Amino acid sequence: MGFLRIRTTVDERPGRLASLTAALAARGGNILGLSVQSDADGTVDEFVADIPANPETVREALEAAGGRRVQVVPATAHELTDEPTRALLLASRLRSMPWRLPDLLAELLRADDARWIYGEAVSDLPDPTQLVVPVAPRRAVRLRRAELPFTLTEAARAASFARLAQPATEQAVADRAIKLADGAEVTVRPLTSIYREAVRDLHDRCSPESRRFRYFTSMPTLPARMFDRLCDRNRAHSLVAGHDGQVVGMANLMFTPDPGIAEMAFLVEDRWQGRGLGTAMARMLVRGARDLGYAEVRATMLSDNAKMRRMLISLGATLGYTEDPGVMEARLPVGALASA
Repeated sequence: MGFLRIRTTVDERPGRLASLTAALAARGGNILGLSVQSDADGTVDEFVADIPANPETVREALEAAGGRRVQVVPATAHELTDEPTRALLLASRLRSMPWRLPDLLAELLRADDARWIYGEAVSDLPDPTQLVVPVAPRRAVRLRRAELPFTLTEAARAASFARLAQPATEQAVADRAIKLADGAEVTVRPLTSIYREAVRDLHDRCSPESRRFRYFTSMPTLPARMFDRLCDRNRAHSLVAGHDGQVVGMANLMFTPDPGIAEMAFLVEDRWQGRGLGTAMARMLVRGARDLGYAEVRATMLSDNAKMRRMLISLGATLGYTEDPGVMEARLPVGALASA
C-alpha cells in the first residue's frame, strides 16, 4: 500500500467524478482527500489515495474513465492534514513573519522552489510549472513545481495569501468615483432594488443592438425576476454607474455552480461606449471576484461584439469559440489583475 497524489482534468459534465472514484475503487484505492479546482480548459480533480496499484496502472485506469492529463506522484501521510486548517496555520505564521512569504507560499502550494523576483513582468508565464505571484507593481514571488502544473485555483489562493503580507488598505467605500479618459466623471455603486426604475430607463435609452449584445436578444425591458436575481448578493455581485442622476452602465458578476468560476456581463448606454467605462467596471468586477474567492471570470458574447472582445483582450482574457459558432467565450484568470 502507498499514498499517491493523483490529479486529472475532466470535462465539466455530470457523472465524471463518480466515474473516476469508481475507477480508483476498482484498483483497491481508498480516497483520503479530494479537491476540485478550476483550470484553463476544464475542472481539475485531485485525490490523495491509499492504493496498492502502481502509478502507471492508476493513470491508465483514470484515462479510461474519462480523465485527461492524468498525473500521479508519491504522497506522504503528512499530506493528509486538513487543508483549510493547514492554510490557516500558515496564514498565522505569515502574519507574524511576513518576510517569509516565499517560504510559506511554497509550503501552501507544495512547491519545489520559491524566491523573490524584482523588476520583471509579473504576468502569467507560459510554463505551467512556474507561477508568479504579484506582491507589488515591480515585486513578486516566483514558484516552481516540477511534477504538478499550477492551476488557476492555486494561483487565486496564492494571490489571496500574499495579500496577508501587505500593509492594510483603507476599507473600500460603497461608492467609487471614476474619471474617464475624456474627463467625464461617473459614480459606481452596488446595484440594489432602489435602482429598479433607473435600470428600466437605461434599457429604454440603449439601442436594440446594445441590448442584443447583452442578452442575446433585443430585450426592451428587464424582467422583474431577472432584476431581482442581479440584486441578490447570494447569487451575484452587481454594479451600476451613475452620471447626472441617471444610470449609464450596469455590470454583473453572476455566481455559477462551477467551482471557482463566475460569469460577468455589461450593459453600457450607447453614448457612453468607447470611453473606458466598461473597462473600469470590468476591473472592479474582477477585483470583486478575487475578494469573493473566485479563480476565474468568464464572459460569453456574440461573435460580432467587437467592442467587448477588444475590452476583454486588453484585460488579459483569452477568447475561444463555443459549440455555437455565433458565440464566443472569454476566460480571465482573476490573478491577472491581482496587483492592479
